[in-house]
Amino acid sequence: MDETAQQWTQKGKAARDAGDLPEALRAYWIAAAALRVVSEPLRLAHTIRHIADIQRQMGELDDAKANYAEALAIYRSNLSTSILDLANTLRGFALLMQQLDDPAAATAMWQEARALYNAVSVQAGVDEADRRLAALTH
Repeated sequence: MDETAQQWTQKGKAARDAGDLPEALRAYWIAAAALRVVSEPLRLAHTIRHIADIQRQMGELDDAKANYAEALAIYRSNLSTSILDLANTLRGFALLMQQLDDPAAATAMWQEARALYNAVSVQAGVDEADRRLAALTH
């Protein structure tokens, strides 16, 4: 990975861990810009997902939606995408769709995420998806 992107990703993670979401967002944006230049689509998608997660946490829901959609599109178009990365992106997107009061979209995303988590034996992901799906049907 590009050294600049690596450094900014680390800064973003540290800021996020410290609870400084605006600084984390800024750092991840810089990392994403560097990854676009060096053409690393899977790292870019991962970084964009983190951006979307932070935006969701900060209440920037429309921006988060666009970024989840971009990350998901990158992952779906790349045969080297890990199942777990795809599942985690769907999870964040499903949480956002619940916040946006779109139960149909949230349900579809939770169902797909659940199947992916099950495929890679991530029981915590399966359990969360089951809980979220049950809540959506009540």
